[in-house]
Amino acid sequence: MRFWKLFRRAMMLRCPVCGIGGLFKGLLAMHDSCSHCGTKFEREPGFFLGSIYINYGLTALITAIAYPVLLFGGYVKEQPLLWSMLVFVVIFPLFLHRHARSLWLGFDQWHDPREGETGVGGTVTASANSEKPAV
Repeated sequence: MRFWKLFRRAMMLRCPVCGIGGLFKGLLAMHDSCSHCGTKFEREPGFFLGSIYINYGLTALITAIAYPVLLFGGYVKEQPLLWSMLVFVVIFPLFLHRHARSLWLGFDQWHDPREGETGVGGTVTASANSEKPAV
């Protein structure tokens, strides 16, 4: 349930913690923190390196499947297919950039939750890593 909530927020380019604040202020420029809950998006320097793996992985997967299918299926001749794949591997990552970063934020929130994540019905849940006070 929580996984799909975070996935939905990522696909809508929303804050993974509150689901309300937007992530981007421009085409490629990202906000430093959420405008609604104040969550800082970049936890540490180099945090978004993981989004590159998502971006590269999807681009490589699509290319590795589409090229042989189109070539050996006889749908497109070799030279035009090669050039169109070249254009694809340059352009597609630019379009996927925002969603790759958002998916990385959602994965990070799922794997290492931050305090204040809004749960189902608007309730606030505590972090799974938070310590319980000694009684």
